Amino acid sequence: MAQTEETYFGVEGSRANWGAPGTAGATIAAGLVFENVSHDYDGIASVQDLSLVVAPGEILCLLGHSGCGKTTLMRIAAGVERQSRGRVLINGREIAGDDTFMPPEKRGIGLMFQDYALFPHMSILHNVMFGLTNMTKTDAKSAALSALGRVGLADYAADYPHALSGGEQQRVALARALVPRPGILLMDEPFSGLDRRLRDSVRGETLAVIRETRATCIIVTHDPEEAMRMGDKIALMRGGRLVQHGTAEDLYRSPVDLFAARFFSELNQFPGKVTSAGVETPLGLLAADGLLEGQKVDVCVRPQGVLLNKAGLCGVPGRIRSKRFVGEVDLLTLAVDGIGHPLEVRVRAGSAWEKGMDVAVSTDPKDVLVFPREETQV
Repeated sequence: MAQTEETYFGVEGSRANWGAPGTAGATIAAGLVFENVSHDYDGIASVQDLSLVVAPGEILCLLGHSGCGKTTLMRIAAGVERQSRGRVLINGREIAGDDTFMPPEKRGIGLMFQDYALFPHMSILHNVMFGLTNMTKTDAKSAALSALGRVGLADYAADYPHALSGGEQQRVALARALVPRPGILLMDEPFSGLDRRLRDSVRGETLAVIRETRATCIIVTHDPEEAMRMGDKIALMRGGRLVQHGTAEDLYRSPVDLFAARFFSELNQFPGKVTSAGVETPLGLLAADGLLEGQKVDVCVRPQGVLLNKAGLCGVPGRIRSKRFVGEVDLLTLAVDGIGHPLEVRVRAGSAWEKGMDVAVSTDPKDVLVFPREETQV
């Protein structure tokens, strides 16, 4: 009998057993290129003139809110959808363009759906064997059992999907996607159906298996933390367009705009104005690198970048309005003259700051972001 999610961690809280590391079959990774790709549904644009390069063996996370076009882009790569304009190339060969369309089964791409799409009338073994039509039945069974062994489910090969927990179904879907040894693996929100207790462990083990196979991988997600944990690179999308592409550190430390900055952290936002001396703000004068004198800007400070000191010392005056303990940190709100809403502040748990205290407020430059004022913000 398969484990339930409640017993996944066991009495001691340990992880469920996956297979031995290093036993996943390696593949030959393929490079993937989207070149000026556009797509629409009944005249409504879903992807707009998007270009993106995914290197062989790279794990890319497509990140964005629901409806931004990330799943559509993945389906275009798989051949499930056809773009209206642009080209898709694998290892430099055009597989989809104005006069070209390679069918999905010939692209060497593995696809793992959000709902896992397991066949309820088939055993776990036959679910994983499904699609291995170019092998003898004996070889297909051997390959499927090996893949199930790597995800720790070989003993459940005769069970049916309804007997497995959500975490185990995810592992079966992973085994099925990887058993043909695709050069590219596409995963659509693969961990969204798991509860929080399971997600980190299953995510970590899944990443280890993908690394072993050496396949190029695109993971669709709406969770920025998941993207930062899993992706070698992140492609942030909005309204069918590519907003920013780079490493997690690139997007966190140097977001291209306010939308990108908000996606990766909470922000205290207030207006500022560029002068010859810097950016004038209610929290004092800040650096104005690359900005024009007289320009109106939006100043954003991450909660951990708001620094407190005793009243009368370095900083502008403020008063603590509330304090809440949330584990590793205390969450404070501050009232500061010139800012029409409370500032959110994160400090180490157990701090001496208390509600009603007067304080001096300053900022940590590494947690301050300044953007030209946008006429319309979403």
